[in-house]
Amino acid sequence: MIKYLLQLADNALILGHRLGEWCGHAPEMELDIALTNIALDLTGQARSLYQRVAELEGLGKDEDDYAYLRDAWEFRNALLVEQPNGDFAHTLFRQFVFDAYNYHLHQALTHSKDEWLAGFAAKSLKEITYHLRFSSEWMLRLGDGTELSNAKLKAAIEDLWGYSGELATPNDVEKELAQQGIIPDLNLLKPAIEAKMSEVFVAANVGVAAGMFMHIGGKDGRHSEHLGFILSEMQFLQRAYPGLEW
Repeated sequence: MIKYLLQLADNALILGHRLGEWCGHAPEMELDIALTNIALDLTGQARSLYQRVAELEGLGKDEDDYAYLRDAWEFRNALLVEQPNGDFAHTLFRQFVFDAYNYHLHQALTHSKDEWLAGFAAKSLKEITYHLRFSSEWMLRLGDGTELSNAKLKAAIEDLWGYSGELATPNDVEKELAQQGIIPDLNLLKPAIEAKMSEVFVAANVGVAAGMFMHIGGKDGRHSEHLGFILSEMQFLQRAYPGLEW
């Protein structure tokens, strides 16, 4: 259970950090505020999950220990969320893929046999529903906008689609918890996730992505070089001044 909670938390923390990198740099003020708010939502979700992990482990740790004092191979986030922001189309497409998965996952988690996880999912689903609406609408604006915006979105899909499959591909931890009724069988969620993505792809005039090799490994601690750079920035202060308090 702890390993799975870390997967959820690490996804939220790393993607939240990536979105936070847009603060002050987004194409327009409205987007700057929206991306920052989504980053805050994700960071808040990560904090709750890390606190739950600390309770279950009972080792006297807090959320900062899990965020700032683990090395890259101890993180369990999917490879997609650690990929660089690129241009706005890349960031938006990465967000949409994650949101489509995250929405259906948390919707199913509200029925978990684990009371805490079900409650967390129900509370987080309110934020995640907005995230999916935001990224879906911007997929349509870019795809069905100008010739340039459509081309940029198609380039983002080509660059990142190979990282989309890992999210709904169960690892050993997820398979075991699904058998216990604690989390949903990801294979059963795939049709709904794929249907949502296909619906938006068609409406955005970018076709339907398919037939690309899918990278996996992040959920088991095998990451791209990008995660190391994220952590070197995110963890610097805590590692340079251990125990520092604001």
